[in-house]
Amino acid sequence: MWLVRLFRRRRKQQAKPIGEAEAYARSYGQPSPDVKVVKLPPRRPRDRAVLESGETIRRAFLERLDKRRGGRRKQEQQQQPPEADA
Repeated sequence: MWLVRLFRRRRKQQAKPIGEAEAYARSYGQPSPDVKVVKLPPRRPRDRAVLESGETIRRAFLERLDKRRGGRRKQEQQQQPPEADA
């Protein structure tokens, strides 16, 4: 009987869950006074004309690539069904 008690395993107690702030403090310690957290203003809305001109530039680039490759891209696109633009 005493032999069983000697080799009996005890259950480990599980630690209580900690919050994000406490986990950060345990990992990194106190925040450095050299670092300052700055809140940025919200982004301005994107201009539709800029987005459209970017798409025009992208298409022109792809056309130049097609000319350089000998039109391989056009052949690949013809084999695949066209995708709907969102």
